[in-house]
Amino acid sequence: MLAAMHTLRHPAAPLAAVHLLLAALAAACSPSGTPLPPGSVLFQDDFSRLSSGWPSQHTAEAILEYRDGQYAVLVLAPDASIWSTPGLDLGSVRLEVDAQQIGGPEDNLYGLICRYQDDANFVFLVVSSDGFAGIGEVRDGERRILGGGAMLPSDAIAPRGYANHLTAECLEESLRLSVNGSLAAEAAAHAAPLGDVGVIVGSYAQAGVEIVFDSFSARVPETSP
Repeated sequence: MLAAMHTLRHPAAPLAAVHLLLAALAAACSPSGTPLPPGSVLFQDDFSRLSSGWPSQHTAEAILEYRDGQYAVLVLAPDASIWSTPGLDLGSVRLEVDAQQIGGPEDNLYGLICRYQDDANFVFLVVSSDGFAGIGEVRDGERRILGGGAMLPSDAIAPRGYANHLTAECLEESLRLSVNGSLAAEAAAHAAPLGDVGVIVGSYAQAGVEIVFDSFSARVPETSP
């Protein structure tokens, strides 16, 4: 697995009304202003509703759509990464999602993003179908893998045909990626502590990578920031 990332392209933003609706969750506080206890749900989606805030698009580079109770991302271009966000603004957060490859080459990447400020500034926590995991950031448009400079092999990643349960902890000073309950990568956090969250899928030399996501959630971290 190459350590380098790809040209990153972002689909259109969700409807403004969705941003306004979800902004109330951003402070991770109860209606009284008291911080929510660890594990409290900030946002969750089983993709059973077609209007839950994720973009649906068909372009020359990618297809993003709700499909049979899942969220599907198909990358149609080589050397491209496509990501999608629901329009949140969160601080320290624990993200979880079930993800499964259903098409395309195993030389790929897919996973979660956090601290998304714009297309040039965010954190990605990803795995590949051929058994690698890593954490990286895009800062001022420059991409780099954190915690050693390369994605590393992980035996925790289930092979093609099986879903992987991904957990990303984006804390104030640290980032952690777990796969099926096993820690696969960790790194120090450098990016801004606030931002949107979402999913990402990438191709390398061969296009056609298709990943479906289910049971996405954002929670107050169990671990103290």
